[in-house]
Amino acid sequence: MGNDAAPRPGYDHWVSFRGQGLLADPVLYENGKEAAVPGYVTDLLNERALQFVARRREKPFALFLAHKAVHPDVQQKQDGTIDLASMRGYMLPPRHENLYRDGVYPPRPNVLPLERILKQKPAWKEVFALREQPESRPFLEGLQSGTQEEIRRRAAMMASVDEGVGMLLEELARQKTLDKTFILFLGDNGFFFGEHGLGAERRFAYEEGIRTAFFARYPKLIKPGTVIAPMVLALDIAPTLIELGGGKPGGQIQGSSFKRLLRGDRKGWRKSFLIEYYNESAWPWIVGMSYKAVRTERAKLIHWVHKEGVDEVYDLDADPYEITNVIRKPAYGRVRERLYGELRKLVAEAAGL
Repeated sequence: MGNDAAPRPGYDHWVSFRGQGLLADPVLYENGKEAAVPGYVTDLLNERALQFVARRREKPFALFLAHKAVHPDVQQKQDGTIDLASMRGYMLPPRHENLYRDGVYPPRPNVLPLERILKQKPAWKEVFALREQPESRPFLEGLQSGTQEEIRRRAAMMASVDEGVGMLLEELARQKTLDKTFILFLGDNGFFFGEHGLGAERRFAYEEGIRTAFFARYPKLIKPGTVIAPMVLALDIAPTLIELGGGKPGGQIQGSSFKRLLRGDRKGWRKSFLIEYYNESAWPWIVGMSYKAVRTERAKLIHWVHKEGVDEVYDLDADPYEITNVIRKPAYGRVRERLYGELRKLVAEAAGL
């Protein structure tokens, strides 16, 4: 959901929350009208979505439901920095406050001491040092970053989203349209809970950051339990939905419809993709961390744009947790050069060259 009050072109119903935060007692915009509605915004959006799906209609509909969960309740200033005065952390509805209270989430193998991480990932030396400065601590401590409580509260926030999904599925089943409705459940990014020494950072090219939830339900095309091995990207959502709706993606549409992958047709599918990030000011400790990266089915190269001699290469087959940077190992010389060549090609394509 966005934060603008005006109705959106092409939408017959638009509900959004105001600002970056306001999970509790939010101000909602509905078709351009502002109204303060006490409650928990995830529950409110679930209810509005359910009301929309339950409407009587003659034509097919499309619903885009984007929850603020699992973000912390904090607002971002116009310059992109975090307003610490607004920090309320991870807000849960009272019924979920004790959910997973005794849960323990075992760390992944790449949750390691910082000194060991820096031997393989020297690009992070300045970031790790700045994160320990007094001006960085209030934000990290407000999130309970790196603790079991952070993981627990984020997981508990997802329970409200899960309830909303169940409500929508039940309504579609009641209407006898569930199996005729294409449902896509996804997230916009991954997250780090100490992997590679990171958290609350989330926009970086390691697997925990770039892999997201991506589940589809459409019995007419997708058998239960189907797993698509080829690399599918967020860019592929638009052309897929256009094709399923009977249209043809225009030349301006990036990505590829993955409908054919559901039939087992992998011919000509991508063998690599570009990942890039431009430094921002949300966190005071993120300095000069812009990167361009390429991932293939076997390996990954991360090129740090503003740093010299600290690029990273990982053999994803042998090292799926990206613990060992092999960029300087002679045995990976050809792999390294191929990855740099592929990265140059993808960057040029992205720029329209």
